[in-house]
Amino acid sequence: MKLIIVSGRSGSGKSTALHVLEDTGFYCIDNLPIGLMAPLTHEALTHRAPGAQKIAASIDARNLSRELKDFPDIIHRLESQGVETETIYLDADDETLLTRFHGTRRKHPLSSRTISLREAIAQEKAMLEPIASASTLFIDTSELTIYQLRDQIKMRVLGHQHQELALLVQSFGFKHGVPSDSDLVFDVRCLPNPYWDPALRSYKGTDTPIIQFMEAHQESQKMIEDICGFLESWLPHFQNSNRTYLTISVGCTGGQHRSVYICEKIKDRLNQSYDNVQIRHQELSD
Repeated sequence: MKLIIVSGRSGSGKSTALHVLEDTGFYCIDNLPIGLMAPLTHEALTHRAPGAQKIAASIDARNLSRELKDFPDIIHRLESQGVETETIYLDADDETLLTRFHGTRRKHPLSSRTISLREAIAQEKAMLEPIASASTLFIDTSELTIYQLRDQIKMRVLGHQHQELALLVQSFGFKHGVPSDSDLVFDVRCLPNPYWDPALRSYKGTDTPIIQFMEAHQESQKMIEDICGFLESWLPHFQNSNRTYLTISVGCTGGQHRSVYICEKIKDRLNQSYDNVQIRHQELSD
């Protein structure tokens, strides 16, 4: 059977992720007590009911602290019994979570007369650390709309076959910060920068003038070969260690030109060996 755990801080998008999984045939349980994970999977394995072979459950900070600490051990025991597990951890930066709570006027499950909303958000992060550290996929929802989060769940969780490595190649600008969901980060700020040519400044890394500029410099091609060579050598090792998802981030200064171009080339190269390669440009408007 397949068990997907969805966790993360309140306001990060757990309900949205669970709804996507439910719409695609998973039997979904909201706010599952960790102590019930073993009985639930035992029942599904014993009776093998058709609807119980794909289960998704959300787990949040309303669980007891001692049970949250036991989460990695419980997952290990379930896997030793033949349960295929994945843990998706959603999160957003503190300011985004504060804004979301103020916008919806919901009460945080840990807030009280003596604990402010900001304090509750910080406490929740510490409480959920055992799940976050054991997660197989981390998604930062700070800049995602509900619709974009739905697409990410469909693309990254439901868009790959069993044991297939799902790859996300994303460009970003260092001046905006390194994406927190990055597994591998490559810095291409040393490459010639088309930004300093006023005639090229308004173009993006997917536009022909930028492509021509980048291809005219041997450094760009050497960077692509070196990055792709590293990935082609080491991605099989990640896959052999049971990694299901990997996010490859490439950054330049603003995330508009060089990193976008390099990411597009990396995706084309990886498509030759992997079936599920997605691309995202963090700083380009839709």
